[in-house]
Amino acid sequence: MPSPGHARWRLDIAYDGSGFHGWARQPGVRTVESVITDALTTITAATTRVDVTCAGRTDAGVHARGQVAHVDLPDGEGARSEQTLGEPTLLRRLQGVLPDDVAVTAATRVSADFDARFSAVWRRYAYRIADSYAARDPLRRTDVLEHPRSLDLEAMNVAAGSLLGEHDFAAFCRARVGGTTIRRILDCAWSRDGAGRAVLDIRADAFCHSMVRSVVGALIAVGDGRREPDWVGEILDRGERDPGVRVMPAHGLTLEEVGYPPPQEWAARQEVTRVLRGESAEDDPALTGNDRSR
Repeated sequence: MPSPGHARWRLDIAYDGSGFHGWARQPGVRTVESVITDALTTITAATTRVDVTCAGRTDAGVHARGQVAHVDLPDGEGARSEQTLGEPTLLRRLQGVLPDDVAVTAATRVSADFDARFSAVWRRYAYRIADSYAARDPLRRTDVLEHPRSLDLEAMNVAAGSLLGEHDFAAFCRARVGGTTIRRILDCAWSRDGAGRAVLDIRADAFCHSMVRSVVGALIAVGDGRREPDWVGEILDRGERDPGVRVMPAHGLTLEEVGYPPPQEWAARQEVTRVLRGESAEDDPALTGNDRSR
């Protein structure tokens, strides 16, 4: 909850993950969280570091065009201007100090019931692959994976169907002590974009550490003919990591969107999520990974 004299803000954020060691602040390396918190600390003239909570802490090299975070800022007091901190003012000040590879695209004042992480009901990612010479574009080399063989998207979609619904995704996740690997995948399908690239659109209530890139690795093994489609479901049922599943490179992955319920349901959703993830309101483990949005 915001402390007295503070207001809660929702920030919509986009970034090129190429130059970052992921979202989460780490000593001695450049991260998205550190860049944004430093910018907020500067524009509010805060005497202590401003803390930011995001919907999903992305891994090194992963991009975002739909990241969401919340932050509690002084409600007009403590800013470098006597003018009350409004949405245009906050956006203008942030863009004046943020580097070119990060953008805050919207800043919205919200109620204290909003929690970027625990109020979210789903996250949507895209993984992009150029699997033909015609689909390769040097201008997209930082967010598209090049694959040497053409992929059979029909077979990959058959395999992806076995992942839909609620399952224990331990076979596709790196375990976290005290955490659950049970997740619900709402959408998981491959298609071709206008440039002929293979694009996986995957949406779930949340993702475990390395889950999306592991799923992509398994589906690629089906798409290039090394495995049959039912192999993916067999791995899921076994519930343990399979050496045949490659964790794909981070740069092909982008956090596209985060979904939230109506404002009147934010608080209730927080409580549901905390129970599902086995975390109390005081818990905030240092989650890092391709989405670690529990």
